[in-house]
Amino acid sequence: MKSKNSISAVINVRNEADNLIKCLRSLRGFADEIIVVDMHSLDNSAQIAKDAGAKVFQYRWMKVVEPARNYALSKATGKWIILLDPDEYLTKNLKLELKKITERSDVDYVKIPRKNIIFGKWIKHSNSWPDYLIRFFKKGYVTWKKEIHSQPEVKGNGITILDSEALAIRHNNYTSITQFVTRALRYSGIQADELKALDYRPKTSDFILKPIQEFNSRFFYSEGYKDGIHGLIFCILQAFSIALVYIRLWEKQGSKDKSLSRESFVSASLETSFEYSYWFTKYFSQEYSSNILKVSLIKLRHFFNRFTKNF
Repeated sequence: MKSKNSISAVINVRNEADNLIKCLRSLRGFADEIIVVDMHSLDNSAQIAKDAGAKVFQYRWMKVVEPARNYALSKATGKWIILLDPDEYLTKNLKLELKKITERSDVDYVKIPRKNIIFGKWIKHSNSWPDYLIRFFKKGYVTWKKEIHSQPEVKGNGITILDSEALAIRHNNYTSITQFVTRALRYSGIQADELKALDYRPKTSDFILKPIQEFNSRFFYSEGYKDGIHGLIFCILQAFSIALVYIRLWEKQGSKDKSLSRESFVSASLETSFEYSYWFTKYFSQEYSSNILKVSLIKLRHFFNRFTKNF
């Protein structure tokens, strides 16, 4: 007999046998039922789930998981739902905290921090921490949109768990550069299709300025440099993935030959140079604050960048 605050764990999988075992193991003694929706895996993901006592359902393979999430949620019978990806798992402290929350009558959904392990290292900056996600909620209070990486629609009252490592979902995100590039190719194709459906026409600045803005946002603004070489590489790859979206869009629209407008190229390049200079100057001024001469020269260089960016 289920308790009044029963918990259902919901997991969508496709070819995740290597990750799924740890994910399922972390749910022992926490979830009253486990729902696994297999999107026609080519490995033994479904069998691993069955062996762990999960209820396994099949759903057609799709390029993105979001449309399948609502189907998976509909199969859950618990009052509360913990939603996980197969490369994620729960810690003991987090499970205890979530159990306590189920006793509260004033909470309908919970934002949980996520600890992203990228290339074998916990990335604490680079816009990757605390990476809050709504993953614990009462059934019927959260639904997902169809767009890739979209945020769910919620109703009721929500709370946010403290951004503590002990209370974070563990996420074995990217394990290799090859994996990152493979996913980037898949995700960029999907996002390019969405833009194509909107009849979006890529601009020169999409190829030059937007990737640099992504890098600046992660490496400088979100202090990705504090993640060391891992942070630098991850931020570069994220910038590459943004450029890839518009490159794939250009390809899907026929790879048409088109002259490159000198004005648009120069404008995008100057804006890119200015924005990078702005963030680099802030970084330099902070890291070399004791060297007044160097900081003054860097600020002077940035002043001239500002002066000439609209030429």
